[in-house]
Order: sequence, then C-alpha cells, then structure tokens
Amino acid sequence: MGQWLRTQPVQKVAKMINKRIENILSWFRHRISNAAAEGFNSIIQSLKSAARGFRSFANYRTRILFFCGKLKLLPESGSH
Repeated sequence: MGQWLRTQPVQKVAKMINKRIENILSWFRHRISNAAAEGFNSIIQSLKSAARGFRSFANYRTRILFFCGKLKLLPESGSH
C-alpha cells in the first residue's frame, strides 16, 4: 500500500498529460501559443475591474486600446 501512495502523484501527472497530449504536440508542431491573447485578456480584465463600469462602450474600448499600446495620441508630423 505504501508504494501505491508514492506513485499516486506520478499517475495524476500522467493522466493530465494524456488529457492534453494534442495541445502539447501542437506546440511542438507549430511553435505558437495563446500567451499573447491571455496577456491582453489579463490587462483587459484588470481595466474592467478597476473602472467599476463604463458609461459607454466607446470609453471602455478607448481605455483598452490605450493600455494595450494601440492608441496613437500624438498627431502625425507632416512637413510644413
């Protein structure tokens, strides 16, 4: 019985890997992940909770774009 208790964590990890084997192999085939999307989602959720609600979707979208680095605030300089 003592040996079974010692192998239980190994069996748990083996089952977890077996459930996710396609996702694991996909990483080795394509070398892409959803880490960037998860990072943006984390930022967006943080902004949402910090704001405690927006008056309009446009304000919410502007804040997301600003903090995710896609909002250009400076006017483009043209030659005069």
